[in-house]
Amino acid sequence: MPQMYYSHALREALIHEMDRDERVLLIGEDIAAYGGAFKVTSGLLERYGPRRVRDTPISENTLVGLGTGAALMGLRPVVEIMFMDFIALAMDQLVNHAAKFFYMYGQQRPVPLVVRTPAGGGRGYGPTHSQSLEAWLMHSPGLKIACPATPADAKGLLLTAMRDDNPVLFVEGKLLYQEQGEVPAGDCAVPFGQAREARAGSDLTIIAWSRMVGEAVIAADALAAQHGIEAQVLDLRTLVPLDVESIAAAVAATGRAMIVEEGPTTCGVAAEIGFRIFETAFEYLDAPLQRVCGLDAPIPCAGALEQVVLPERSRIASAAYRLANA
Repeated sequence: MPQMYYSHALREALIHEMDRDERVLLIGEDIAAYGGAFKVTSGLLERYGPRRVRDTPISENTLVGLGTGAALMGLRPVVEIMFMDFIALAMDQLVNHAAKFFYMYGQQRPVPLVVRTPAGGGRGYGPTHSQSLEAWLMHSPGLKIACPATPADAKGLLLTAMRDDNPVLFVEGKLLYQEQGEVPAGDCAVPFGQAREARAGSDLTIIAWSRMVGEAVIAADALAAQHGIEAQVLDLRTLVPLDVESIAAAVAATGRAMIVEEGPTTCGVAAEIGFRIFETAFEYLDAPLQRVCGLDAPIPCAGALEQVVLPERSRIASAAYRLANA
């Protein structure tokens, strides 16, 4: 399989689906002539024209409202929110409208809307351009949430998202855009709700998604090289639907579990996953559950301070070492 950047894999998925289905259109700020803030949509205006690749004013609530209406009328829009932080401006349309209409209309009106958005820190963008807000959206029934960690899953999960009749929040880690990996050619849709083993191991299980998968794998490799501790890394791929069965099976096999989340600790996704483990695999735990999350603090601009707030690989490795020896 060819090597491809994460950003290029996303573009390939968009091209594949726009070629296959003329109902797919792109909506967002600076996505047309400029090619998007992270250049994911570069060249698509020239390929598909302004009717299917639409630049918009700076109004996130309007973008998602436009996308929701277009989806209700039979199109399959992909809306880009330039930074995940800005999704707060679209919460009414996303949570109260897009997520609820399929239910309210007795499944007579599907809402095949995809909202793509880059999330996370690591680039010094500061408190209002660096957040991971997945936990907010997990709390809204009717939304699906995909968080690919690799270029292959970026393409495969986006293909699946664009074919789903439910609204999908598609979260892209900012630091992943320049990551490279093998990507299958053609139609390689990845089903939602199926976690994958990113690294094998028998001493403990590290559960992660998006950028934290790669950080967890690097931490696990260091543990193995320095201490002989073999940590399994489970990549969730999607948070809604959540593959609880694979989580429980992994924890049952190793007896130790740690969840890694880039977002803040309090009321985070890790807390929900931890309780699911208590509900499904408590009897298999040989040590207390652990979580390594972002601190409950705004994300600073300064690189040294940002590294303290975010759950970097060194903190993951230290916590995993303590858990393996608990």
